[in-house]
Order: sequence, then structure tokens, then C-alpha cells
Amino acid sequence: MFSKAFISFNWITLVLIFLVVIAGSFVRITGSGMGCPDWPKCFGQWIPPTDISQLPENYNEAFLEKRIRKIKKFTAFLNAISLEKSANSINNDADLLKEQPFNAQKTWTEYINRLAGFLAGNAILIVFLWIVIYYRQRKLIGLSFLNLILLVVQAWFGSIVVASNLVPWTITVHLLLALVIIGLQLYLVFLISPSQQHRLVFPKWIKWLIWICFSITVYQMFLGTQVREYIDELSRKGFGRNDWSSMLGVTFFIHRSFSWLVLILLTILAFYNEKKKKYKPIRWMYTLLAIELFSGILLAHADMPGLARTAHLVLASCLFGILAMIVFRLKKNNLVLKS
Repeated sequence: MFSKAFISFNWITLVLIFLVVIAGSFVRITGSGMGCPDWPKCFGQWIPPTDISQLPENYNEAFLEKRIRKIKKFTAFLNAISLEKSANSINNDADLLKEQPFNAQKTWTEYINRLAGFLAGNAILIVFLWIVIYYRQRKLIGLSFLNLILLVVQAWFGSIVVASNLVPWTITVHLLLALVIIGLQLYLVFLISPSQQHRLVFPKWIKWLIWICFSITVYQMFLGTQVREYIDELSRKGFGRNDWSSMLGVTFFIHRSFSWLVLILLTILAFYNEKKKKYKPIRWMYTLLAIELFSGILLAHADMPGLARTAHLVLASCLFGILAMIVFRLKKNNLVLKS
């Protein structure tokens, strides 16, 4: 059997990954993404400054020059993979030639986000080394190594997000990569944890219902990032909250409609569960969905966008996690018995 310490550490790693998502959300809602103009250091320092007097007079020009070099490398990569339109859009973006003035609060918000990423990254590395040294199971080695590689890609892409001055589509890719990392870590936890080995037994139509809900939830998170990008663009153009609904287009209405569809489908699932099975994960999932929809209503109509956006993203990520674990448990796993 896998040691309790190893199982516990994988759960801790999962929590750390979720903390990165939370920290990233705070960065987004506070507009702190450019709080550190370089990466992995912050203003060329491992411990960022707290006052502008700690920076050289020409810090804007120096970091702009470095950012332009990084952008050129990234757009060359985009051209190499036949994404010329995206490359041209970034090259022609005049906002990339503007550096934000130093703001200590935003700098440290972004720095804390990076620290969270550093802790999660090292935890994933330790998991990989732990498996290689003590357990040596090919499937676990493959999963942990893939997660480690994706983490490196995610870290590199994070530097691109900063260098491109938060170009909207890069933020979407950044979030989707985070979901893949969460999913892989969840699957690793599922494989090694005896508490996850209790198979969920459902009729075939319920299994299909769960798979449909899981697929829609993933798609919903993608649509949510698209809606957020549109809102950011409208805000930059000076449009207020009252104008958003009429200008967001079909993506917003699909996102809103799918939310109600997921609610209906999960209500059917929850009703069946309470009548026949009473599985706790189903109850947690339905509770999270209710809170998630409420946060979406606040996001659309209440004057508290920052708090609601963080809650909306975090709850959606948790809902994704619970649904993923339910999907894993629909099929019995035997790896834990061979450890």
C-alpha cells in the first residue's frame, strides 16, 4: 500500500494547486498582472521592492526592452506553428509598448501569486521524485512526469502572459492549462488513495448524465474566460455594466443558458441520488453548483464584480474537481491494490 505520508502529501499538493488558481484570480480582479514586469524575478529582484525609490530611474525603459525581446521570440514561435494572425495582433498592439507605473500593492499581489506557484511546483516535483525513488510504477511515473512537464510549460506561458501585457487569449490558455494540471493531480490522488476506491454504482443513463455534466462544465469554464475577455475589452472602451448584456454577444447567452442546463441535469442527478444512493460527493457537487450560480448572478447584476469573480472561478474549479473525481470513480481502479 502507499504510505499515509505520500497520500497526504498528494492531497496537500492538490490544495496548493487550487491556491494558485485563487491567487491568480485575485491578481486578475486587482489588475496586478503587470505588477512585476519581468519573470521569474520581480523588478530584477527575488524579493520585490516596496517603494519606487528602490528602483533605478530608467526601470520602465529597461524592462520594456526585455519584454519586447521576449515578445519577438514568442511571436516567432506562433508564426512557426501557423498562428500568424495571433502573432501579427500581438506585434501590432501599441499597448505592449506601455509600461505600468510602479504600484507596491499590485507588485506584492503578483509576487504572492508567484510564491503560490512556486510552492505548488515544488510539491509536484517532490511527488514525481517520491514515485521514482520509492514506488517506481510506470503509470504513476508517467502521470507525475506529465504533470511536471505541464507545470514547466505553465510557468513559461505565465511569463508570456506577463510579457504580452495580459493579451486576453493567453489568459484563457493559462487557465485551461491549470485545469489540466488539476485534473492530472486529481487522477493521481484517485489512483493512490484508498478513500477514493469505493466505486459509484449507477445505471447507464445516470453515468451518461454525469459525463454530459462534466463535459458541459469544462466547456462552461472556457466560455467563462471568453465572456471575461469581452467584458475587459468593453471596460477598456468605456462601456459600463448596464451596457454589457446587450453587447456581449452569443457567447454570453450560451454561457448563461448552459448554466441553467447544468442546473437541470444535476437536479435530476441529485434527486436520483437522494432517493437511491445518498452519495456525499453528489451532495457536495449540487451545493457547489447552487453557490456557483448565485455568484454568477452577483457577477452579472450586483456591484461587487471583484469578489464575485473570484468566488465564481474558485467554485467552478471546485465543481470541476468534484465532477472529475466522480467520473474517475464510475470505473473501479485496481492500482492501489498492487502498490
